[in-house]
Amino acid sequence: MIDLKYPVLLVHGMGFRDIKLFCYWGRIPKTLQNEGCKVYFGGQDSNGTIENNGKFLSERIKVIIKESGAEKLNVIAHSKGGLDMRNAISAHGMDRYVASLTTISTPHNGSYTMDKLMRLPKFMIKTAAFLSDLWLRILGDKHPDAYRVFESFTTKHAEKFNIENPDSKNVYYQSYAFTFSSAFSDVFMWLTHFIIKCVEGENDGLLTPDAVKWGNFRGVYKGATRRGISHLDEIDFRRMRFTKKEGGGVSDMVRFYTDLVRELSEMGL
Repeated sequence: MIDLKYPVLLVHGMGFRDIKLFCYWGRIPKTLQNEGCKVYFGGQDSNGTIENNGKFLSERIKVIIKESGAEKLNVIAHSKGGLDMRNAISAHGMDRYVASLTTISTPHNGSYTMDKLMRLPKFMIKTAAFLSDLWLRILGDKHPDAYRVFESFTTKHAEKFNIENPDSKNVYYQSYAFTFSSAFSDVFMWLTHFIIKCVEGENDGLLTPDAVKWGNFRGVYKGATRRGISHLDEIDFRRMRFTKKEGGGVSDMVRFYTDLVRELSEMGL
């Protein structure tokens, strides 16, 4: 059992929502609960802008604090969810309720590949954004705006965002990066992995390690096999361990998260 001082708030990224029938986080929430942790979900719009989601999360945190009776929360955020949460902390005063923010493959420094993609004809990007927003509205988004979200992933916007959203001295920030070696490692992300590898180098199918470094950077994590770990693997998308092999890398994402939370507990968080 893990004796964690504060509850865990899981904040999802772009493309999916916190849906009970198909949890964004796979087996992770149930496993943490079985270890004695209280677990809550962000529930923000998937395609919402960072600013709108930051405001939503600030209100969500207040509700959780009131319901749980906890003084603070340990937040674990994946991908864009890390930017949403940083905005909630810096722009909405949530540093009084957040003890730690752990980001998993969050584009803190932007993506050079996205810089290039945003130079494509605007109608192509607008069309992709419209279709994405249409799908997320069906899933429950109230104010999707994929085009602005795409812009927020550029290096120029990231630089501006980081200046306007400085870290709070009251919050412990840490970040993790993941990569996989071959495009064939993940059938869902082979194309994006190939494109980004040509432009920037090793990546998890969406982001490079340099793009996600923030706060106390914990390093680049890989799988215990040659397959590696993709952006989808990071949230236990397939709901199964990678391999029975132990050592030399991550064999099961559930183990990674329990170790992460156990470490926060040992830090008194």
